[in-house]
Amino acid sequence: MATSAPISPEEQEELREAFAKIDIDNNGFISKSELNELFRAANLPMPGYRVREIVQELIQSSEQLTFDQFTEIVHGLKSTEVAKTFRKAINKKEGICAVAGTSEQSGTQHSYSEEEKVAFVNWVNKALEKDPDCNHLLPMDPSSNQLFTAMGDGILLCKMINLSVPDTIDERTINKKKLTPFTIQENLNLALNSASAIGCHVVNIGAVDLKEGRQHLVLGLLWQVIKIGLFADIEITRNEVLMALLLDGESLEDLMKLSPEELLLRWANYHLEQAGSPKLKNFSSDIKDSKAYYTLLNQVAPKGDDDGVPAIPIDMTGIREKDDLKRAECMLEQADRLGCRQFVTATDVIRGNPKLNLAYVANLFNKYPALKKPENQDIDWSSIEGETREERTFRNWMNSLGVNPRVNHLYVDIDDALVIFQLYEKIKVPVEWEKVNKPPYSKLGSNMKKLENCNYAVELGKNKAKFSLVGIAGQDLHSGNRTLTLALLWQLMRRYTLNILEELGDGQKVNDDTIVSWVNQALSKAGKPTISGFKDGSISSSMPVLNLIDAIQPGSIRYDLLKTEDLTGEEKLNNAKYAISMARKIGARVYALPEDLMEVKPKMVMTVFACLMAHGLKAM
Repeated sequence: MATSAPISPEEQEELREAFAKIDIDNNGFISKSELNELFRAANLPMPGYRVREIVQELIQSSEQLTFDQFTEIVHGLKSTEVAKTFRKAINKKEGICAVAGTSEQSGTQHSYSEEEKVAFVNWVNKALEKDPDCNHLLPMDPSSNQLFTAMGDGILLCKMINLSVPDTIDERTINKKKLTPFTIQENLNLALNSASAIGCHVVNIGAVDLKEGRQHLVLGLLWQVIKIGLFADIEITRNEVLMALLLDGESLEDLMKLSPEELLLRWANYHLEQAGSPKLKNFSSDIKDSKAYYTLLNQVAPKGDDDGVPAIPIDMTGIREKDDLKRAECMLEQADRLGCRQFVTATDVIRGNPKLNLAYVANLFNKYPALKKPENQDIDWSSIEGETREERTFRNWMNSLGVNPRVNHLYVDIDDALVIFQLYEKIKVPVEWEKVNKPPYSKLGSNMKKLENCNYAVELGKNKAKFSLVGIAGQDLHSGNRTLTLALLWQLMRRYTLNILEELGDGQKVNDDTIVSWVNQALSKAGKPTISGFKDGSISSSMPVLNLIDAIQPGSIRYDLLKTEDLTGEEKLNNAKYAISMARKIGARVYALPEDLMEVKPKMVMTVFACLMAHGLKAM
């Protein structure tokens, strides 16, 4: 087979969406019959026997195909004609709209889902209807393309980010009045860098894309932001009533390993089982007749209690409606009585749109979980540890780089080192992928395969990356040893940050002293106090960071909004929130949190100054 052009990250994301559309069971796999059906629909310029040979070569004895294998097939077949017919096949799927223009990297035509646009517009309209700063944009007409133009000044996206993860953006830093091209650019910088900081993958999205309203990129980013907000409380350490979903013989650790999607499915099935109804395997094909939804609504609807919460009875007569579309509409009318008719239309239900149905169920859970924390003395409640700030920062950093699979639980989701290998490649440490075991793992050999990967990850760190990994073994990564795993992740993040500086400095090596020296030079030139290092006590006020921002972009800091002397803890935190948002606003991709500055956490303080240095080198 001739050498094929590489698949760009942009096209990778499109393929991921395509995979989800083909994977109607929403189980992470495609069967060979489904793949062949797609090839036939795409009218690929090759005989059927050759398609079967390629599939057989890649799948070997397996009857199923993962996303990675799917990507490998497309890469192998990729040519100009194949790319065109492949996208044409995908765009034939109902509800997919072609976008004018093609990707310069891949030559493929972009597309977006009209149903998703409508759903997201309705969600934004409802979520921000009372926000006075959005009066000039809302309500948007879901049948128009207003959403794409409304994102252009950055205000709407900033507001949605704060809705999903409160206090991510300091409201004082959003430009809201008398907007100019420059202040709009600042808003877009602030929004994109803040989205990255909460774990959105924004590598291929720039301010120009949002300003010009590029549909597929706008929808892709908005979905990430919405999903993070919907999933925020579908986490045991933040919502202990989820303990009610423990199965017989299952440990607390087993339950804590489930992703938000898996917990939602477990939650729905818990209520269906209580009602004596069949369980679901997915939120696509299994919900198309609306009957499971009817039962779920009836189970979670308030029944009235002593606290004065009124009952909301669900009218179940519509479940007997013979027409699927009419039955779905009847069901959504009942959902509306609960204030939960969001994300899906009747058509989205009967088509089994997996993304929108997942959002619909997540919203229903958030409003009416209808669970009680079990009074089970066998559960060790003390073993439940919430995510630390450091862990959240690492997790969001990894996700913003587009690692696959997405990391929901830091230690569980990297216990086979696949994510770590992707991070090595991000810092230009080559990975010999033929040495790596890939899922699906057999039940019998699962732990051994994962441990082999972890051993190789440590070996790469010691021999190729030249990390200090004294006392760290593969078993520590596999078993989720917090201290030792974080030690490796910190060195990966640090190297990633320093690599950016070295690229800007024509390969000149950078260390902590280099960064401190540059910071002090910039501060001195602006007539501002310098720092002794990343442990300098003055950093707790955030003034060194704010002064550096003002040195890089003179006049950008509103000192009248700040308290600079005799600061209380609350005043220090307010300064830190302003500093982190201002750093992002001028264009620095900062992952650290305000508390890191307030408490002078040297590691995270270093990343803040390094990111500002990187931006300063570009700007000066």
